[in-house]
Amino acid sequence: MRIGREDPLPSDDPVLARPDLDLDTLAERWSVRAGLPAMTAEQMRGADLRTQRLGTPGDRLMEEAGIAVAAAVRALLTSAERPAGAVVLILCGPGNNGGDGLVAARHLAGAGHRVAAVLVSSEAEPSTRDAARNWQRLADVTLVERIHAATAREVQVLLSGVEKAAVVVDALLGTGIRGVLREPIRSAVTVIGRARQQGVPVLAIDSPTAVDLTGGTASDPVVRADVTVTFHRPKTGLRTRIGKALAGRILVAPIGIPPEADPT
Repeated sequence: MRIGREDPLPSDDPVLARPDLDLDTLAERWSVRAGLPAMTAEQMRGADLRTQRLGTPGDRLMEEAGIAVAAAVRALLTSAERPAGAVVLILCGPGNNGGDGLVAARHLAGAGHRVAAVLVSSEAEPSTRDAARNWQRLADVTLVERIHAATAREVQVLLSGVEKAAVVVDALLGTGIRGVLREPIRSAVTVIGRARQQGVPVLAIDSPTAVDLTGGTASDPVVRADVTVTFHRPKTGLRTRIGKALAGRILVAPIGIPPEADPT
């Protein structure tokens, strides 16, 4: 499948760096992606793997995804009435979805935002190579505080003052969710829910955690997002009644997956 006009990649798009960037502008920049046929989570995983076999490394795809998420956070903040200088809270799972959040943390810091990047995992580092590399890259970034929350109790500490956050980013789980949420991810979902109840906008990466990207079903607890940034093409699960309701406004960002990597 080929399309007549390609959306520019986030790293190549100067519009994404504009200080007045808003969600409408971002949706327009990525309008070609949003108009493509929806795909399942399995199809997306296959397209990602085929892209890497064609020569684009996984960390390049992660970089583009993180730049897109950072732009969406900044765009969301233009319409959200949040305290000046408030911290962007990014809750990162141990996999590549969390890696996207870690890249976003670096780019948000580069734009002058204070960020708390929280690794929600029993392990001290992310479980994938690309995510672990981006966790380490944050060690020397002045505006980013790295936090490791290994247990439900450590995650629940984040509830104190969460209402003061600028935005909460759900980077916990992407296309790989299976079954009931386990700790400490389960408690992190509770933190996100509490933040939203307190008026903090929530942005989800790829899919709100606990929403199935293929069928749109949701477990309990589940993240309810104001904005969801998914990648390459729309997802079937986010077009269902439940998926739409939980995802909020959906943006479809290009990350460099070529047409020849798409499912036939």
